[in-house]
Amino acid sequence: MQIQTTSTARVRTSVAKGLAAVAALAVASSAQAHPGHGAESFAAGLAHPFGGLDHLLAMVAVGMWSVVALPKAWRTAGPAVFLAALLPGAALAAGGIGLPWVEAGIALSVTALAALMLNARRIAPVTGFALVAMAGVLHGQAHGAELAGGHSFMAYAAGFMAASTLLHIVGLCAGASLQRLPGWAWRAASALIGGSGLFMLAARV
Repeated sequence: MQIQTTSTARVRTSVAKGLAAVAALAVASSAQAHPGHGAESFAAGLAHPFGGLDHLLAMVAVGMWSVVALPKAWRTAGPAVFLAALLPGAALAAGGIGLPWVEAGIALSVTALAALMLNARRIAPVTGFALVAMAGVLHGQAHGAELAGGHSFMAYAAGFMAASTLLHIVGLCAGASLQRLPGWAWRAASALIGGSGLFMLAARV
C-alpha cells in the first residue's frame, strides 16, 4: 500500500509539472498567433506545425481522442481525417481563398477537440470525425496562408503534412499511455488542452 501510494504521488507530481509547462507555453504564445508570411520550402513546412502551440495541441488531441473513441484497428482514422482536410484547407489559402476568423477558429478548435477528448465515449465517432475535419481545414488555412508567392506549394505541403503526421503519432502514444493511468490524468490533460485553447481564443478576439 505504501509503495502504491508513493507511485501514485509521483505520477501526480509528474503530470502536474507537465501540465504546468504546457499552461506556461499557452500563456506565452497566446498572443503570437501566426505572424508574418514567407514560408517557401519543405523545411519551412516541416517546422510550421511546431511553431504554434495551437497546431501542436490540436494534432496531439486528435491522436489522443482516437485512442479512446475508436476501435484499435481504426485508431489512425482520426488523424487520417484531419490530414485529409488539412491539405485542401492549405491549398485554398495558398490560392488566395481564405476563411474569415481563422485564428480565432483555430484556438476554438483546440478547446473543442479537448471537449471531444473528455467525452470520447459519449460522442458518436461520426460527430467526432466532423469536428476533426473542420479543425483540419482551419489549421490548413493557417499553413497555406504562410506560403510565399512564387514558391512550390507541394514542397511546403509535404513538410507540414509530415510534421502533422508526427504530431498525430505523438498523440496516439500519449493517449495510450494516459489510459494506463488513473482517470483523473486523462481529465486533467483534456482540461489543460481546453484551457490553453481558451487562453489563445481570448487573445485573438
